[in-house]
Amino acid sequence: MNFIAGVFKPPFNVSISFADGRSRKQGPIKKDNGQTVMVPLFQSQENIVGEVLVEPTQGKKFEHNGIKIELLGQIELYFDRGNFYDFTSLVRELDVPGELYERKTYPFEFSTVEMPHESYNGVNVRLRYILKVTIGRNYVSNMVEHQDFVVRNYTPAASINNSIKMEVGIEDCLHIEFEYSKSKYHLKDVIVGKIYFLLVRIKIKNMELEIRRRESTGSGPNTYVETETLAKFELMDGAPVRGESIPIRLFLSPYELTPTYRNINNKFSVKYYLNLVLVDEEDRRYFKQQEITVYRLLET
Repeated sequence: MNFIAGVFKPPFNVSISFADGRSRKQGPIKKDNGQTVMVPLFQSQENIVGEVLVEPTQGKKFEHNGIKIELLGQIELYFDRGNFYDFTSLVRELDVPGELYERKTYPFEFSTVEMPHESYNGVNVRLRYILKVTIGRNYVSNMVEHQDFVVRNYTPAASINNSIKMEVGIEDCLHIEFEYSKSKYHLKDVIVGKIYFLLVRIKIKNMELEIRRRESTGSGPNTYVETETLAKFELMDGAPVRGESIPIRLFLSPYELTPTYRNINNKFSVKYYLNLVLVDEEDRRYFKQQEITVYRLLET
């Protein structure tokens, strides 16, 4: 058995490291086995620099058909697991075909890399960035090694950020007007607003504000939509009266939000909604939903 294991064991070890890996900020990423690990954090237009170490095991030489490293941005839909759609693909040739007798280090650099989308790990889709080293081999399958990294992209504060004003009601029973101070929020923002009761002829028991995330993947008949309620915030407990005004103040920082993703490579979207819920004394529920835009604010 030990002999058989030795036959299939690769004749070398491969490791990938970043030049500033120890000093660079880290970000969390969920691996295929469900474990969360910390990996280096980048943003679009940065240089990605490092080295690949290839070391023959037990000092034995081995032949190869060339060594290359790729930087890949990929989307994987979980109903099509294992098939990756590359939206970014760069390659550097590290070595021509030949033999390796001892450990060898190959430096690499990808300059001002365009990484337009943030890393994302959702219910039915993930968007990831990896470095992929491939060592070509004769007669047996190629040796492949991956190294994940995370991308976060920052946006300046929105120059135009209109407020949201809406009226909702049930004829001759309920008429309310609600207002949110803006329609675009950064991840650590505060939702500020007011709700006005213009007509109240049904007995409202309580009212709450929800933050919902809607992830849609695929297209046509293969469209999958998952809606998660990320937060519930009680605005009022008890019956309101006509003319009453209820303030809203909800901090976003405690919740695990991501920026809004709009039709990324025709594969998926992630949108956020504020959902106003009123419950009457007979436990009937009344909803009013409004989409908001979420972004990662440029840190100063």
